[in-house]
Amino acid sequence: RDAKVDIAVLKVKSDTPLKAVKLADSDKLKVGDWVIAVGNPFGLGGTATAGIISAYGRDIGETFVDYIQIDAPINRGNSGGPTFDIYGRVIGVNTAIFSPTGGSVGIGFAVPSETAAKVVAELASGGKVERGFLGVQIQPVTDDIAAALGFDKARGVLVSDVTADTPAAKAGITRGDIVVSVDGTEVNAPRDLTRMIATDAPGATVNLGLLRAGKPVDATVTLAARPEQPA
Repeated sequence: RDAKVDIAVLKVKSDTPLKAVKLADSDKLKVGDWVIAVGNPFGLGGTATAGIISAYGRDIGETFVDYIQIDAPINRGNSGGPTFDIYGRVIGVNTAIFSPTGGSVGIGFAVPSETAAKVVAELASGGKVERGFLGVQIQPVTDDIAAALGFDKARGVLVSDVTADTPAAKAGITRGDIVVSVDGTEVNAPRDLTRMIATDAPGATVNLGLLRAGKPVDATVTLAARPEQPA
């Protein structure tokens, strides 16, 4: 299991062949697409509810997932059930609701199929998910910092500290650097950097685009394995 994404792989033994559902490409989803959530809310087996995608790329406080937000009613007991598109393909895994009362208020979240597929593949092959680790503490670039740097809008993330003897320290990244890209992909917020680094495996080499004292600098970093509980 991978507790950080709330996905587990179970081995099922069956005397008869089991038919598998197909995964769709969650990167091609659009707001307004119809979805069907299937699960066992309140212990009621085989319940299906329908709705639309309200948003994607939602941040609900979990570091490693950009959630799909749906308004198909889901409740306790739906977790782990599939979120289907209208063609019967799985676009996500039901995982959470926003609720002041404990019941469905039409705001539910699913782990995208792309994320689930990657986690499942790693769990099935090695029993655990290993994520890349940089070794920095980061914070957003505020509007004031952006204005001082001459940005037309806030972008990048500010390195507030570098942990000793980590990939970042070995690559020469220093406190005050601003990370603006990873392998050419723009970084706009702290969660962008965290997820980009975590997507790469330990031992992978990444190129960070930095601003140091207002001047562009490149840093090549060989990632380590992310500790279970980094200090």
